[in-house]
Amino acid sequence: MALAVLEGAKEKGAEAVLFTAAEFSASMLGEYDAIAFGCSAMGDEVLEEDEFQPMWDSCEDSLNGKNIALFGSYGWGDGDWMRSWEESSRKAGAVMVCDSVICNEEPDEEAISACRALGAALA
Repeated sequence: MALAVLEGAKEKGAEAVLFTAAEFSASMLGEYDAIAFGCSAMGDEVLEEDEFQPMWDSCEDSLNGKNIALFGSYGWGDGDWMRSWEESSRKAGAVMVCDSVICNEEPDEEAISACRALGAALA
């Protein structure tokens, strides 16, 4: 999914970079005009807790006015984790540039296409 987001942004002419959660930090937010955050649901429909959640928590206070988009997958439930994640993003003042992309289990061609569109919207 992340590679499709990257492709979509680059196809629109954006200078885009892919980072893992472990590689990204809040101090880097100012370097980018827009950011796509991607994370799969874990446990009881929550963000991955070891790497992603700490990175997200460090960024959340700096999202006011920042153009972002969210994407990810889940294996159970109904996608409630994404609705919660979107709500916390909005409360932090982030500007959601498009609808979030979620899929159940492995992304199919429709989800990959939606991820490319998400990347293009960020560009």
